[in-house]
Amino acid sequence: MPHSAEDKKRAITRLRRIRGQAEALERSIAEGSDCGPVLQQLAAMRGAVNGLMADVLEGHLRETFGHADCDTASIDDPEHAHMHQAIGEAAALVRRYLT
Repeated sequence: MPHSAEDKKRAITRLRRIRGQAEALERSIAEGSDCGPVLQQLAAMRGAVNGLMADVLEGHLRETFGHADCDTASIDDPEHAHMHQAIGEAAALVRRYLT
């Protein structure tokens, strides 16, 4: 769950974009649009939802493992740097899987 004001704003902006995509998709289907454009809209929505999911998951990983608000000074600690890097790698892996 996004906790900082900036992360919440970014998540809400994404959700509003997804809602707009869903409304446009509903209109397309109601109007009897061709399958190609409908599939393209669906793919765009899936990408948007997956991006939001990846962001929320990365925030969850950082929060769970105590690295949500890490500063650059603590990265000098090898153990901290390793955990920070491992979380980043896990988040990148999830992003690649979702997209």
